[in-house]
Amino acid sequence: MAGTINEFKSSFSKDLARPSRFDVNIPVPLTLIPYVKNARNLVYRCENASLPGRTFGGMAEQKIGSNPVEKYPTLTTYNDLDLTFIVDDDMSQRVFFDAWMNFINPTYNYNFRYKSDYATAITINQYDVTNNVSYSINLYDAYPISMNQLDLDWSS
Repeated sequence: MAGTINEFKSSFSKDLARPSRFDVNIPVPLTLIPYVKNARNLVYRCENASLPGRTFGGMAEQKIGSNPVEKYPTLTTYNDLDLTFIVDDDMSQRVFFDAWMNFINPTYNYNFRYKSDYATAITINQYDVTNNVSYSINLYDAYPISMNQLDLDWSS
């Protein structure tokens, strides 16, 4: 038998993590200072985020004598971060991300800028039930790599 319900419940010494208790802080890169007003409320408007994953890859295999083959990682990869924002009627959040992406690769010449000019550090905080930060992660040199379509529909 696997155990009792009481044993399962007693295995939790604290409350469970609540996925709805988080915020995402995106400092505005200096080059986007004219859009600070549009970006100021992004921390309140992020309705969906995911903590990025980490994977070891490029496995090198080694066999010594009659021992089994062992694998060793040679590189680390990180998943892209997906963020979903609630957009105002004036579309200011969309305007901000359009401006950021246009700064990275201007449509008038399509020459990419240097990463140091447009990257920023994004912080994701997870809060416990008493509103204290229980987990925090900083994502350095972050910038948008894609912006999904925003569907418009008369029937909505």
